[in-house]
Amino acid sequence: MQNKTYILTIAGFDPSSGAGLTSDIKTFEAHNLYGLSVCTAVTVQNDVALKDCIWMGEKVILNQVTTLFERFKIEVVKIGIVQSWTVLASIISVLKACNSEIKIVLDPVLHASSGYDFHSGCNTENLLDILETCYFITPNYNEIKAFYPGKSVNETIENIRTKTNIYFKGGHRSEQLGLDEIFYNQTEYLALQADSNKITEKHGSGCVLSASLASNLAKGLQIEDACRTAKQYTKQFLMSNTTALGTHNYQNV
Repeated sequence: MQNKTYILTIAGFDPSSGAGLTSDIKTFEAHNLYGLSVCTAVTVQNDVALKDCIWMGEKVILNQVTTLFERFKIEVVKIGIVQSWTVLASIISVLKACNSEIKIVLDPVLHASSGYDFHSGCNTENLLDILETCYFITPNYNEIKAFYPGKSVNETIENIRTKTNIYFKGGHRSEQLGLDEIFYNQTEYLALQADSNKITEKHGSGCVLSASLASNLAKGLQIEDACRTAKQYTKQFLMSNTTALGTHNYQNV
């Protein structure tokens, strides 16, 4: 156990393994890390349709987290779908109690690509308090718009970049498709251009990007290198085949 680097995902279970826990574990393993997992929900889905989401109880989730920390040293965690901001705040509170220095990479999944709404009826009243506890958030274009519906994307970014680092995924842009923008250390900026037209849209690609970023941080990479490497890994995933389910590359990380 002492020779392993552990990393944790807190996310939902996707039976197709394209997204969620099992996708994150595959990504972690491709980065030579040992992935631990806590289940927040069981979904009824395949690679193209999500039909239902059954949430785990908050107490069960928190017990999973504390039990893992009894045995493993965990310095980085990636968080995916969670039932509400209130439950997310409870999870983060327990994580910080277990390791006050833990780096949290939050992938704020609000809607499935198939259109399923994970957070129906939830609001973002306490969003800034939550984001301040995270090391990185990785929203796509639609997700960052949903944070503050009354603000523009640029206004939203300016509102939250002083609280946390942002990896703004560009896969859902109407213009400059594939351009990823990183806002970090409050004032610094990095643009990562799309450099291939040979990609095929993949189920769970956002999960892969976030898990790869978390993996790179767990391996000690600095922010710019962690983001560039995550972008490259995700590109390989998108180029791996022409189906909706990508293949993870275990040789080039």
